[in-house]
Amino acid sequence: MAGKQALVDDVLSSTEVCKQYPLFRNPQALAELRWRGTGPDYIKTAPGRAGRVFYRRSAIEKWLDERTVSGGAAA
Repeated sequence: MAGKQALVDDVLSSTEVCKQYPLFRNPQALAELRWRGTGPDYIKTAPGRAGRVFYRRSAIEKWLDERTVSGGAAA
């Protein structure tokens, strides 16, 4: 395993996601995407309202990559 670097995948709260990715206006916007089932994959610590929600940075990046349109391509 020499030469391999361990990858660390940050886990971010909804507030942290919004601060680091201005595309997500506020935590309520992320909640709306979750409710619609169209947002990035997320982690929920418990069922119902008691569970806190977190996002892996890789899930945010993947979600953004899937919505990136190349110049000249049909939107």
